[in-house]
Amino acid sequence: MMTSISQDGDRDKLRSVSVDLNNDTPLLIDIPDALCERDKVKFTIHTKTTLNSFQKPDFSVSRQHEDFIWLHDTLVETEDYAGLIIPPVPPKPDFESPREKMHKLGEGEATMTKEEYTKMKQELEAEYLAVFKKTVQVHEIFLQRLSSHPAFSKDRNFQIFLEYDQDLSVRRKNAKEMFGGFFKNMVKSADEVLISGVKEVDEFFEQEKTFLLDYFGKIKDATAKAEKMTRSHKNLADDYIHISATLTTIAADDNEAFKRPLEKIAELLEKLRKLEARVASDQELKLTELFRYYMRDIQAAKDLLYRRARALADYENSNKALDKARLKSKDVGQAEEHQQQCLQKFDKLSESGKKELTSFKARRVVAFRKNLIEMAELEIKHAKSNMSLLHACIEQLQSN
Repeated sequence: MMTSISQDGDRDKLRSVSVDLNNDTPLLIDIPDALCERDKVKFTIHTKTTLNSFQKPDFSVSRQHEDFIWLHDTLVETEDYAGLIIPPVPPKPDFESPREKMHKLGEGEATMTKEEYTKMKQELEAEYLAVFKKTVQVHEIFLQRLSSHPAFSKDRNFQIFLEYDQDLSVRRKNAKEMFGGFFKNMVKSADEVLISGVKEVDEFFEQEKTFLLDYFGKIKDATAKAEKMTRSHKNLADDYIHISATLTTIAADDNEAFKRPLEKIAELLEKLRKLEARVASDQELKLTELFRYYMRDIQAAKDLLYRRARALADYENSNKALDKARLKSKDVGQAEEHQQQCLQKFDKLSESGKKELTSFKARRVVAFRKNLIEMAELEIKHAKSNMSLLHACIEQLQSN
């Protein structure tokens, strides 16, 4: 992935070119271009396909974050997908933290040297850019998950999202709809309590439920620790800035005997600062963001288990209703038909659910292996660069 970036005030533009694409894949999607204007990000969605359901083999459209939410919600609301793990919707772009830091930096400019202020500003600009790149990445992953799935890739709304070259005019939910969503969540929470008493009839799903609950807790804990580790590297980079600026100031006022060594150490710290910032950025993208994603993906898998448990509860209730109808010799045929519908729905959810949860296991193993290997390689690369900088500085100091 080759990336070039241009900045203009509050507008950041990211261009990336994917290489080594598998031409045998019928639907390839990437986000080669994204434009950020304050709180809005416009993504350019590029699609290459050999599927006849699309009008052209190669096309691009512009989409905003709300469009992604709309697409996710339509998938969740489609009953045919109840037995599938619906990829988690990308989180809303959040640039507030780096902007707030930039504002505070501006307020404290008078208390810093010009060099220190410039370096701190560069650091915050890099942090803002890292957030922007991460935003593009999570939205791209969402689309690629859909395009690689045999059912979602053929979804009509997904095709409209990819191909319709006009504004989707996706509106935000109004107060009534938001209240309705809140009410639905309350109902779901109440249902979870009610169906918790339903006895699981399949050991596979009972084991999966136990595993996902435990796994979610461990991933959540790992996420907090990874975030702490990333913050430590960012803080260290900030410390290098202050120490380097202080040494530079001392060197300017000191005699010639100490001036050059202090300047060399300050120069070393500046290089280490840039290196430490790259370490933090790599850890954020390769590890911390991986954990965050799987917290959302585990929740999506738990939602599948909830929908199946709901179907099981409906089936058991239909059995009770059928028994009552037989006792009263009233509406027996209608009760039998409803019971068969509930059974068919439950069996369908169970069959597709097993495939999805098995696929979920294989997918997360591949994802963690890939990201951990890549992060280890980057860590080794940065460690070697760190050692090389230290050796070079020591040699220079000794030569003087």
